[in-house]
Amino acid sequence: MSDNLEGYQIGIYEFNPAELTLKSATKNEQLTHREAEVLLYLCKHSNQIIKREDILKAVWGRDDYFLGRSMDVFITRIRKMLVDDTTLKIENVHGVGFRFIK
Repeated sequence: MSDNLEGYQIGIYEFNPAELTLKSATKNEQLTHREAEVLLYLCKHSNQIIKREDILKAVWGRDDYFLGRSMDVFITRIRKMLVDDTTLKIENVHGVGFRFIK
C-alpha cells in the first residue's frame, strides 16, 4: 500500500478516501463515509492485529455492542468489495478483532 495525495494503492485497487472511491481496472465502487473510514483505518494498520474497540473508538467515537454489530456489517461489505484481489484479506482474530492482510 502506498500513501499519496490521491489515496492508497491496495493490491489491484486504488482507494481514495476523500472521494469515497475504490477503483480497479474492472470495478468502480462508491463507498459510504463510514465504509471509507473503516477501510482507511484498516489501511493505516495493515498487517497488524487491530482490536475491535480501537476501530469503534476511532470511527464511531465509542465502543458499544450495537456499534460493534454495525461494524461487522461494514467489514463484510468491504470484504465483498475487495474480493477480486485474492492477496487481500480481512481476517477475524478470535476474541480480539481483525487483521487486514495485504
